[in-house]
Amino acid sequence: MRLKENTFVPFVVSPMSLVLSAAMLGVGTRMTKYRPLLCSLAGGALLIGCASDPAPTPSPVAEPASPPPVVRSQTPPPPLVEVADDAPLKYVVKKGDTLWDIATYFLRDPWLWPEVWYVNPQVSNPHLIYPGDELLLVWVNGRPQIRRGGLGVERLSPRVRNLPLDAAIPTIPIDAIRNFLRGPRLIEADALDEAPYVLEFVGEHLIGAEGMSIYVMRLPEEDITTYQIVRRGETYRDPDDNRVLGVEALPIGEVEVVQYGTPAVTRVLDSVREILIGDYLLPSEAEVFSANFFPHAPGNEIEGRIINVYEGVSQIGQYAIVALNRGQMHGLTPGHVLSIYQSGRKVSDPYRSGYGKVQLPDTLAGNLLVFKTYDRFSYGLVMEAFRPVHVLDKVKNPQPNS
Repeated sequence: MRLKENTFVPFVVSPMSLVLSAAMLGVGTRMTKYRPLLCSLAGGALLIGCASDPAPTPSPVAEPASPPPVVRSQTPPPPLVEVADDAPLKYVVKKGDTLWDIATYFLRDPWLWPEVWYVNPQVSNPHLIYPGDELLLVWVNGRPQIRRGGLGVERLSPRVRNLPLDAAIPTIPIDAIRNFLRGPRLIEADALDEAPYVLEFVGEHLIGAEGMSIYVMRLPEEDITTYQIVRRGETYRDPDDNRVLGVEALPIGEVEVVQYGTPAVTRVLDSVREILIGDYLLPSEAEVFSANFFPHAPGNEIEGRIINVYEGVSQIGQYAIVALNRGQMHGLTPGHVLSIYQSGRKVSDPYRSGYGKVQLPDTLAGNLLVFKTYDRFSYGLVMEAFRPVHVLDKVKNPQPNS
């Protein structure tokens, strides 16, 4: 292609090209007169190239920090509920039944009753069960559910049951704890230091009983007219730290004040044990005990020990009342079910005599239900005993399907 005259073609000459061109001038003879000019151009180009800043190296761009992982609180799945092998599809509640009895009819683990009981919002006090109620075992979305028969969910207005609350079946047999509820159970360690006490019996009797009159010392003149007679029992200590939990006050009877003085005169209204000289008097406290609570497992981890057994019986079996070294401050409430574990023995290994004894694992011995709680102390009723239970046996959260 030919260019026209006076046509301007832009081009870029690099400094190195000018240097090379100037060097070549020494070879050609015809460009002698242009040599000074070319050398000047080449030198200037080199100076410009040296003075120019090099192209900046791009700094690495930091990758954005990955966001912290989102921790989503997951609701633990409901426990697996196993129906008892011989669970009935229908059961009519009878007088004398307890909620624990009914739970064992339907479930392998009675403390999972809240997982299967249908709380009908159209029924007042839906958690209460009465003699004559018909209970049905059904399956909803693959899970067992127990509900009352004859109370259809299509009702739009609450169904009122004209039954007293105390007519509902209790959770545990009241007869098993009736004597226990007759008086104070746990008192402060120094509560008896200044308490009134039995000085003598009118008529010089050796023991007191219902209808007899008793001389009492340190009885204050107050509006209180009836007192519980109690006997100092065990001093409760926590086996973990040896701290005194309280003093047991065994209920003996009840008296009414006949005459104040030093000594005062009282009359025995009733007694469950023989009254002895030296027994103490404490103001009667009307205590309302409700046995209408659901058996259920604690929501937090519990690990404690049996520290005593009510009335000091040697064999701890079903319906024995036991004291625990765990209470309200540890999360226990009435209705909590705990499993009892027999402490494993230490045995000698016949082939490793130099390594000491081997600790055997704890063995499941039964289940108890907590029915009375204090701050650091509780009482429970043994509902099931698979093997002998002893003081200092451990109590822990029940394990489903164990």
